Amino acid sequence: MDSVSSGDQLLHVNLLIDEQKPRRGILELLSQLRPHWKAQDIKMKTFTEGITNQLIGCYVAPLQEPGCVLVRLYGRMTELYVNRDREVEMFQVLHAHGCGPQIYCSFQNGICYEFVRGTVLDDDLLRQPSIYRLIAAEMGRIHSIQPKCGRTVEPFLWTKMSHFLTLVKNSSGGGGGLAEQHCTNSDSGGFTSSSPLFSFETLLAEMESLKRHLSQIDSPTVLCHNDLLTKNIIYNHTEGTVKFIDYEYADYNYQAFDIGNHFNEFAGVNDVNYSLYPSRELQRDWLTAYLESYKQSSGHEVTVTEAEVTQLYIQVCKFSLASNFFWGLWAILQSRFSSIDFDFQRYATARLNFYFEKKEEYFGLTII
Repeated sequence: MDSVSSGDQLLHVNLLIDEQKPRRGILELLSQLRPHWKAQDIKMKTFTEGITNQLIGCYVAPLQEPGCVLVRLYGRMTELYVNRDREVEMFQVLHAHGCGPQIYCSFQNGICYEFVRGTVLDDDLLRQPSIYRLIAAEMGRIHSIQPKCGRTVEPFLWTKMSHFLTLVKNSSGGGGGLAEQHCTNSDSGGFTSSSPLFSFETLLAEMESLKRHLSQIDSPTVLCHNDLLTKNIIYNHTEGTVKFIDYEYADYNYQAFDIGNHFNEFAGVNDVNYSLYPSRELQRDWLTAYLESYKQSSGHEVTVTEAEVTQLYIQVCKFSLASNFFWGLWAILQSRFSSIDFDFQRYATARLNFYFEKKEEYFGLTII
């Protein structure tokens, strides 16, 4: 087992951990990261929140929380659609600004990082004003983080979406059979695999339509999490704080996408239910807290007007369409490649159905 580290470069351990029997490999990894830990004293706890990776907490009793090291094993084939170098960079940027945990090292099929104290948020807490305002404020802080001097940034949305669509086409042997083949679920309602709406050609046309429409909207490009579902938010009740975890999709992107994506996550993951989508009133309150934080963190006047909230609300509605389309494509790919026990076909159908259902309404909204 070799390890490489120089200057500010992250430690990389040349080790492949067996995802079926990870303990031995993790102990080998910890012998470098925590050499004072005795192997026989190391406890491991598997977290099952993620649907694409394995997450294992490692600690020496009784110090479970303070010294806990998290080991994340990447899901099968995830390197096809996750930029791992970018993920590490985002870890380092967010940690440097006090918004994320420290990353300790990478290895062949995963990373190790600091445990974030608190509990994973549940769907009910997501709707409580005291909690969602914390989330809004934290997103505002992250969005205010500036790129390194002189660096120009482009929103990653269209590049990533095009990449997903290319993978959909290639993995289906060309004509789009994958999209049709995998978006099937008799309970999902709406469109099914027999519908031309899930053909590759239709998905390509939809992406181009989205790009034409959304590129005309003046939503700033900011540092985004891009995957802020409930399980990626840690709530520390004692300190009254929230922190965001898991930066696989973190990158510079449209401000309104990150917010619209988070609002879509109110509908849940295992059983997607869009009746849980936040009300207009909740959204406006959330957006007010967000704008106050974003302005303050950016060094601007903190006053937020009703007109500003309305403008952002309409932008967010429109970009929530892109979020549903994005994760619909992602789920089609997961249904093809992932070894995780999750109904990706049903998930893809739910996200794309809602996209088509809301498209006309949201495209029709106008910013005065």
